[in-house]
Amino acid sequence: MAISRMSKRLALGLLAPVELALLPVLAGLCAVARLWPKRIDVGLGPEPLVNNIYHKRALERQGYTAETFVHTVYFTTSAFDVRADQLFRSPLFQPMRWFYLFILAVFRYRALYIYFSGGPLFPTAWIWRLEPHLLHLAGVKVVVLPYGADVQDLSQCPNPHFKHAMSRDYPGHRCECRKIARRIDLWTHHADHIIAGCDWVDYLYYWDTLMLAHFSIDVEEWTPPESPPGGGGAPLRILHAPNHRHIKGTQQLIEAVEALKQEGVAVELEILEGVPNDEVRRALARADIVVDQLIIGWYAMFAIEAMAMGKPLLCYLRPDLKRFYECAGLVEPGEIPIVECATVTVKETIRRLALHRETLPDIGRRCRAYVVRHHSLERVGRVFAAANRSMGLAAGGRASETT
Repeated sequence: MAISRMSKRLALGLLAPVELALLPVLAGLCAVARLWPKRIDVGLGPEPLVNNIYHKRALERQGYTAETFVHTVYFTTSAFDVRADQLFRSPLFQPMRWFYLFILAVFRYRALYIYFSGGPLFPTAWIWRLEPHLLHLAGVKVVVLPYGADVQDLSQCPNPHFKHAMSRDYPGHRCECRKIARRIDLWTHHADHIIAGCDWVDYLYYWDTLMLAHFSIDVEEWTPPESPPGGGGAPLRILHAPNHRHIKGTQQLIEAVEALKQEGVAVELEILEGVPNDEVRRALARADIVVDQLIIGWYAMFAIEAMAMGKPLLCYLRPDLKRFYECAGLVEPGEIPIVECATVTVKETIRRLALHRETLPDIGRRCRAYVVRHHSLERVGRVFAAANRSMGLAAGGRASETT
C-alpha cells in the first residue's frame, strides 16, 4: 500500500510540469468555450457510479438533455455514454483521458453534475485546484453532490463504530483526509449549487438543497417479482451485498445467521460481492429479506434497489439523522419503513422476521411506496430541475425565468 502511494506521488510529480505547460492552453480553450454553442444541458461524471445513469433519466423526464461521461468503469455497469477508457486504453494514456474529458465538458455541456472528488481533472497533480475557475471561465455551471468516500473526512465523523470499520476496510483512507477536506472547501466555495443528504451532512458545512439521499431509481424497471419467493416451508432467504465487509457489518451478520441455524431457525444467507447490477437484480428477486448496512447510519443505492423491488430491508439508521430529516420536513415521523437494526440486534431482528413471515408482504409494500415517493425519477428530477433553475438553466438550454 505504501509503495503504491509512493508510485502515485512520483507519477503525479512527473506530471506537474506538464500541467503547468498546459494551463495557458486550457485557459485559452475555456475562454473560447464560453462563447461556444453547447449542445447538451447537463453532463454527469466522471465517477462511474450507476446513480449517474438514473440521474440522467431523471433530468430527461424534466425536459433536459443529459449525458454521462467517465474516465473508466467499475464492475457494476459500463452503460455510460462517453467512456474515455475506450479511446485511450493503455494506462500510460490515463492523463489524456482526464484532459480529453475536460475539453469535451467545457465545449459540450452547459452544466456539470459532479462529486466532491471533482470534475474531469480530479486525478491531476495540482491543476485540479483550478478546475472550478476554469469551468467558470468556460461558462459551465456546476452542481456538486457527495457520494461517500469523496467527503468522508473522518476527523469530522461522529460515529466511532464507522471510523473503526473504515480503518479495517480502507487503512489508506487516513492519508486522504486532508485532501478530502481541501476538495470540500474548494467546491463548497465555488460550486453553483450543492446537494446534500444521507450521513454526508456530517462532513459538509454548507448546502443549497437537502435531500434524504439524492439517489434515484427507475421504479418501472425495478419492480417486485410476479411470483413472491418463499412459502412451502422454505428457509427465510436473506440477501446481503457488501462492497466493504467491515463497514457493512458483514461478519456480524454471518455470525448471527449461523447462530440462528444452530438454534433451528430456518434461514439461509446469500452474499453477493463484485457482481454486475443485473445480477444484483436477479438475486433480489429471489430474496425474502435484504440486509444492507449495520454500521454507517443511513441507506444508499443498494437499499433503494431492494425497497423498489418490494423487499423488506434491514438497515441501521442513526437516531440523530432520523430526527434531523424529520425536523427538516423531508420525512414524517415513522414514515421510513426500514426494519432498523444494528450489529448487536441483527440476530434477534432476523429471528423475529423468520418467525413472523406473515408481516413481510406489508413491510415490502411500504418499502416500495416509500421509494416511489422519495426516490423515483420524477421526484428526484423535480429537485434537480429546481437546482438548475436556481442557476439560470432551464430545459433545452434556455435561460431560466428566475435569473
